[in-house]
Amino acid sequence: MQKIYAVAHKTGPWLMGVFLLMSGAAHAFERPNIIIIMADDLGWNDVGYHGSEIETPHLDALARDGRELTKFYVNSVCSPTRASLMTGQNAMRLGITSPLPKIAPKGLPVELNTLPDYLRRLDYQTALVGKWHLGVKKPYHPNRRGFDTFYGNLSGAVGYWDHVHGGHYDWQRNGKTVREEGYVTHLQAREAVRVVRMRDKARPLFLLFSLGAPHLPNEAPQAAIDAYAHIADTKRRIHAAMVSELDIAVGQLLAALDEEGMSDNTLVWFMSDNGGLTQYRGMPDGFYRILNGAKWLWGDDIPIRFIEFMRTNAEDGGADNTPLKGAKASVKEGGIRVPGIVRWPGNFAEGKFATRISVLDMLPTLLAAAGGAALPVEPHDGRNFLPALRGEKSLPPAPFVTQAFNGNQAIFDAQWKFLLQGDGTKLLYDIDADPSETTDLASARPDIVARLEKRLAALPKAKNLAVPLWKVAMDPDEFGGVERKPPLAEFVDRELDRQ
Repeated sequence: MQKIYAVAHKTGPWLMGVFLLMSGAAHAFERPNIIIIMADDLGWNDVGYHGSEIETPHLDALARDGRELTKFYVNSVCSPTRASLMTGQNAMRLGITSPLPKIAPKGLPVELNTLPDYLRRLDYQTALVGKWHLGVKKPYHPNRRGFDTFYGNLSGAVGYWDHVHGGHYDWQRNGKTVREEGYVTHLQAREAVRVVRMRDKARPLFLLFSLGAPHLPNEAPQAAIDAYAHIADTKRRIHAAMVSELDIAVGQLLAALDEEGMSDNTLVWFMSDNGGLTQYRGMPDGFYRILNGAKWLWGDDIPIRFIEFMRTNAEDGGADNTPLKGAKASVKEGGIRVPGIVRWPGNFAEGKFATRISVLDMLPTLLAAAGGAALPVEPHDGRNFLPALRGEKSLPPAPFVTQAFNGNQAIFDAQWKFLLQGDGTKLLYDIDADPSETTDLASARPDIVARLEKRLAALPKAKNLAVPLWKVAMDPDEFGGVERKPPLAEFVDRELDRQ
């Protein structure tokens, strides 16, 4: 007995080590599925959990079950945010500070790896459902930028029923046009659910569910519109219906995760690509006289389509960013601070996450969650917030810099937000104490202004990929309308490649 005890005493630590190793092997790290759900032009006050009159029960539940990101920042328009998501680089470094029109000769720089590129190295299957908006020519196609499968539209927005953008039918699967009837949000939801159910169950899934809603044009099923008959403003009423359809789509995807037994090991990140488009109501005096006179002269020719494109973007927005100032295309809070939620059951701490975090931080954070923190990546401007989201340690607010396509810039540091406008005007806010940007402190704190202006000037900036306005005017990016040109999937093979 004494000998047996002695042997056990000597070998116990070794045996325990073997047991722990075996236990670790049996419970090896399982990479989570990663699903990003991106709304398009969703306003701060367009979700129920922010007190909106719009009913969003599925998003409200996601916010309750996960962590609401109360200070989540993006760029002020679509293409820049999507580019930053893919690369972790700020818009100025990328040279993408404005929406990329269909005639843009370039897109997301091909020399850069993307988030799905990195995840594929970790054996993820990758899918994009919905909007791309980072280049329509072949080298920039999603299937060449890390996505195994792509279903949706290349352009910035299509008609919800006709699937037309700028005269082109723009609805495809992996580079081939697909002719389908149906409301865009419904089709996107159906495909996202299909991707989940048809996945390779032996490998983790990365899905970017890039919804078109509630971006213009204002179109929704009549029953959804009728549900908001109490909203007097027609544009707001249709916008609310579009948001409700988006919420239903989110609910369908989350239900599919439950049905497939995936929810517990799926990291879901909900966001909007920028702030909501509001009704500016700021067209110059005499604008409509000019518009009507132009229609009399040219009918439905190119100049009129461009004027109408400008008008709809200026006047047809139905979003609400209250209590934040500004809207889409602005570096005010209403343009860049958006609804955000993360959920990963058993992995994230409970309660709201009140530290500033941005789209730039998503790439390093998601790679860390996927077990790829040590993966060699290209220079990026983000920070890994996984430990903070887990509640393991606190991190200071993320630095963030952005530029609108009108030249206005904003840079965040600690509690400060400095704005340098295109006309040289300088504004400074203590954004933690003054999120509605009511008190300009630039004259009171010239030291902070000088420091942040110097940092802005020192940032690396690539040549801007923006297309001159006169070129866009000759072939505007209309949302919906008459199909008068070849489908965009085939058009990029023919006409655009000759430019």
